[in-house]
Amino acid sequence: MEIVPGIHRIESGLGPRFMCQYVLTGDERTVLVDTGLAGTPNEVIEPYLRSIGKSLEAVDEIIISHADVDHCGGNRSVRARNRRARFFCHELDRRWIESNQAMLAENYRWYEAYGFGPEAESIRWMAAELGGDCPIDWGLRGGETLRLGGGWRVEVLHLPGHTLGHIGLWDERSRALVLIDAVLYDGIYDRAGNRLIPPRYYDARAYAATIRSVRSMQPDVLLTAHFPVMEGSEATGWLDASLQFTRDMQAAVDQGIDRGLTDLAELTRYTDGCVGPYPESMNELGASVRAHASVPRVG
Repeated sequence: MEIVPGIHRIESGLGPRFMCQYVLTGDERTVLVDTGLAGTPNEVIEPYLRSIGKSLEAVDEIIISHADVDHCGGNRSVRARNRRARFFCHELDRRWIESNQAMLAENYRWYEAYGFGPEAESIRWMAAELGGDCPIDWGLRGGETLRLGGGWRVEVLHLPGHTLGHIGLWDERSRALVLIDAVLYDGIYDRAGNRLIPPRYYDARAYAATIRSVRSMQPDVLLTAHFPVMEGSEATGWLDASLQFTRDMQAAVDQGIDRGLTDLAELTRYTDGCVGPYPESMNELGASVRAHASVPRVG
């Protein structure tokens, strides 16, 4: 649906939960934010574009928010349909977004060196849904603006933490922030309201700083990939709870270390017992645990 003038949210299934891509339609340019999984462009994005009088071939730019399978797995499919469109991402995430091999090894399977990680079935699924390598045309840094039409520009924001190069889009006109996965509350839930997946972030300080920065902007509308549309005080409360989760994580990790847990797998399982449990992708909590373990204590 069109959430605010010119910003459309496309929601589709991702197992028991959902994922979203966004389309920005100006009178001069059409921008797609994220491509979903390998089949998402043809199965989900294209039908929606057709419903609003657009098409994949009419998209001018594709902005990839960050390096994760459900956000860039459809890149190659879009490229095959539209050779003239330009692909953008943050320079820090470019390596993983361009290379399926690098994404699997460095984003999803690095845990294996510590004795845990995704199951073989999950690895096969990710390898298939990444959809094949696809080059990025322009690397962003944050602070760039993109013109969509007369009087309408959106700003690219660097929102690091979840990944080092996560980006979002700020629309001053409607005070809407396309946040995607830059903030992840206390985890991702299924449609029935059950918590499934932990918030994964690689830099605890940067992640907390992103939450504070977003809150200070006081967006009227908050648009994510895996949560409902939030407005006003609901968005503020959600951001506050997300920040509190980082404090709870830090306390749990510090407590585990004080108990002599130095092995990452053991410390992750302990932390899951404190802030979880997370029945799916629990291994991804290990990234956040490692990030908090590296934060020096004060005093």
